[in-house]
Amino acid sequence: MAPRFEPRANMEDLEASFLDKKKKESTKWKDGVFYYTLCSAHALAFCIALTLLMLLGFLLVMNLQKYRVTETSQPQVPCFFIFGDSISDNGNNNDLVTMAKANYQPYGIDFPEGPTGRFTNGRNLVDIIAELLGFASYIPPFATARGEEILKGVNYASGAAGIREESGQEQGDRICMDRQLQNHQITVSNIIKLLGNNESLATAYLNKCIYSVAIGSNDYLNNYFLPQYYNTSSIYNEEQYAAVLAQQFYQQLLTLHKLGARKVALFGLGLLGYTPVELATCSTNVSSCVENIDNAVALFNDRLVSLVDDFNTNLPNATFIFINTTQISLNSSSLEVTDVPCCEVLRYPQPQTQCIPFGTECSNRSEYSFWDAVHPTEAAYVVYGERAYRAESTTDAYPFDIESLAQL
Repeated sequence: MAPRFEPRANMEDLEASFLDKKKKESTKWKDGVFYYTLCSAHALAFCIALTLLMLLGFLLVMNLQKYRVTETSQPQVPCFFIFGDSISDNGNNNDLVTMAKANYQPYGIDFPEGPTGRFTNGRNLVDIIAELLGFASYIPPFATARGEEILKGVNYASGAAGIREESGQEQGDRICMDRQLQNHQITVSNIIKLLGNNESLATAYLNKCIYSVAIGSNDYLNNYFLPQYYNTSSIYNEEQYAAVLAQQFYQQLLTLHKLGARKVALFGLGLLGYTPVELATCSTNVSSCVENIDNAVALFNDRLVSLVDDFNTNLPNATFIFINTTQISLNSSSLEVTDVPCCEVLRYPQPQTQCIPFGTECSNRSEYSFWDAVHPTEAAYVVYGERAYRAESTTDAYPFDIESLAQL
């Protein structure tokens, strides 16, 4: 459809008939070309600039619609607090001394702001969920959150972080779950101040928020299954490790509850054995190697379901839910390429996890499950986020999904 021509006020009658005539005569009346047929030689440059400006505005509007970030959105809950690792990190690692950071190209190639510290090509898991909850903008990272913006929530997630303090330490600095909770305590204190030093009002406010907790992958991939750096696999068998890890997580979630959390979504661990880095590492006897990892992870996921039941029974006025990431992955067939990363990743002398800085990337990113050797693409996060928010199967979430949690 051709863009509408806007005549000058003092030529309305003449140009109305003129435009109608030109529509019929011109063989180029489409895609904005008609602007050029109306331009005189002296005004051609102006008309070209005007057309390009309109095209830029159109692309900007389409981009904003794609990311659903609008000033008219009405969130279903007043705030959204996020805890976790690189699946949710949106910039907290940028200024840390660590290899676990993603504030360089090609990360963020499909994100409006470019590389921000998100470990993917575009939006990550919690960005999708924030949109579905109706937030007008994404939740800010703790590293940069200031003033009244903390009232809509804070993202504490940190790449390479784990439930255990030492997990991921071979990567460098990271903000483990205990430190994330300490940061949340700072936020809670600041919210109390913002609400007139009224602790009761602040508590009531925090009780209405959604809390997302997606952590534990590094306790396996960057701890238990990395014996050259950690001794946990020599101390515990897989069942014992799952129990120890779940018990520590239980105490951390109790702390979160004491800080006002009443609506909590726990994300189970995914199929870690099928990440490209593990498939590359398990160069021989791949099936057995993958099964060892995923069987160990399944033991921990089972304990998360038990934690949900325990909390919902014993914590007053609290509701915890479990998002079954593994089942969502198994039941999703929309992505065609599932075993290799989209971006260029070093494989020698040993497989790496992250994109080579300023390296190449695939063009058909919507068909890939993995952006780098361990982190999903935006396309995969859309699947996970949408099904976590609104379950498509009874196995996606327990006892119900995030949409139902928000309505409580």
